[in-house]
Amino acid sequence: MIILNRKFDMKKIIVPIFAAITLSLTAQYAVNESYKNNNKAESIKETPRTSAFEPGEWLKFRVHYGFLNASYATLHVKNNMVDSIPVYHVVGKGKTTGFASIFFKVDDTYESYFDKEDGKPYRFVRKLYEGGYTKDVEINFDHKKEVAVLNDKKNNKKLNFTLQDSVQDLISAFYYLRNNYEFEDLVLGEALELKVLYDDDGIYRFKLKYLGKEILKTKFGKVECLKFQPLVQSGRVFKEQESLALWVSNDSNKIPIRIKAELTVGAISADLDGYNGLKHQFKIIMD
Repeated sequence: MIILNRKFDMKKIIVPIFAAITLSLTAQYAVNESYKNNNKAESIKETPRTSAFEPGEWLKFRVHYGFLNASYATLHVKNNMVDSIPVYHVVGKGKTTGFASIFFKVDDTYESYFDKEDGKPYRFVRKLYEGGYTKDVEINFDHKKEVAVLNDKKNNKKLNFTLQDSVQDLISAFYYLRNNYEFEDLVLGEALELKVLYDDDGIYRFKLKYLGKEILKTKFGKVECLKFQPLVQSGRVFKEQESLALWVSNDSNKIPIRIKAELTVGAISADLDGYNGLKHQFKIIMD
């Protein structure tokens, strides 16, 4: 069975999918920033935006590899404090389940602490267990000094990165963007780039293209979505550069609904499987 092939590690499937879930909205921020730069008068007259989420929000995604229910990923928003500053604390978890977990166990935890006012990250934690492979990384952001310090606890090393523009961590990017883009600012067919500090590889550019609106059939009913296409590296995991597609709810919640990827061998998909504590009504199209 393909999933047992060690050269085709489960972590190379789970991690890109989990990353895609949390980065599914990064393009909208780039669009909004471009829009503001080209319309300076409008940017001065910004009006307060309604938050897309609140503490208590919980999202669950089910990941399928072929006919297998390969894993689950969850995102949970909580309240917390960092150096006496009130922050949102989001905990993301990804785990293999059922038959897949017998042969390749994945138990990953991602955490982000970010400002309630401007969304800037203060701390990012990444703890992985993937078939015996482990990782324990913490990134602390000092926005006054414009530096981020990555502490690789497993290998006992630290790296410094200079912060540039609106650099986010993998998790905070998702929530920051949900509060800072407008649907009408999206440009059909435009490829966009974002800066994210995720690991010891440093700040990277994430490209994603807006493809328009689609109505999807889900376990909850029909949902109108915005469709995006991240540009990924082809050959190693994904079949082609444009092998990954994702859909985001076209409502005030702005949550991922579905992700599909064509891999070098087979295909994988992730669907919203459960939710709780949404701040706004989840819009379902009634027949």
